[in-house]
Amino acid sequence: MIRLQAFSFAAIGCIAVPAIIIVAMPTLARAQSADLVLCDRLAADPSDPDKPADVKGTPDVATADVATAIKYCKIASASSRRALYQLGRAYAANRQLPEAMAAWRKAADKGSTSAMVELGVAYGTGAGVARDEAQARKLFERAAEAGNPRGVTNLAALSGGGGGAPADPARARQLLAKAAEANAEAQYQLGLMMANGTGGAQDDAGARNLFEKAAAQNHPGALERMGAFTQEGRGGPKDSGAAKAYYERAAALGDEDAKKALKRMECPYAIKDKRGNFVTNLCF
Repeated sequence: MIRLQAFSFAAIGCIAVPAIIIVAMPTLARAQSADLVLCDRLAADPSDPDKPADVKGTPDVATADVATAIKYCKIASASSRRALYQLGRAYAANRQLPEAMAAWRKAADKGSTSAMVELGVAYGTGAGVARDEAQARKLFERAAEAGNPRGVTNLAALSGGGGGAPADPARARQLLAKAAEANAEAQYQLGLMMANGTGGAQDDAGARNLFEKAAAQNHPGALERMGAFTQEGRGGPKDSGAAKAYYERAAALGDEDAKKALKRMECPYAIKDKRGNFVTNLCF
């Protein structure tokens, strides 16, 4: 319609053509972006590397939002692999597994590493498809090589059954190091491995540095770990006030370990019975 109008006005005068283009094109852009905005709002995955930084995401697509998410993600998926992946999430939340798998396969073919991970989980657990550990491993490896932290951790956790190679913590640590350059989840996971000495040397200072980077991006687990490291003086200065602030931020984001840590700080003394069993905490 825009092109027809442009041609008709061009016959009259060239000045009218750019006016039509300038007015009409942004209208179409807004219509297209609105679908993706709604899809992001209802079905974005917080850990998806494709997700823009200003999109918060949701751990699960709410039941009340499923129909709307499917509607708008389906429209947006025509031009966005992120929306295609999120369409799969919406279908999965609605227990439409065949549709979810189809959407994830298309998204994975377009390069969505999060879709690769979801497909890998399905094949690894036999959810909606025949269990195939070799296929799960292949998908996790593709996602991990592309820097997806969930691909790395799932690859590391995959059992050695079914003829596959055993989990390789050193390789997982190497892949996480690559992903941690720009991803909070990878920073957190690599920090845990360094703190525990898994897959390489233990490095409390390095772990704390990674936790601090992820905490700056409001990663709940990293905030909790920063609270613990700061409270203990592990890998850096000890500061109970700063520790409490980290715990509070993590607790506000729903981290249960941080909530328990705050309770322990408020009530530091444990009361036990004669058998040594915990009864309650003594608060001041």
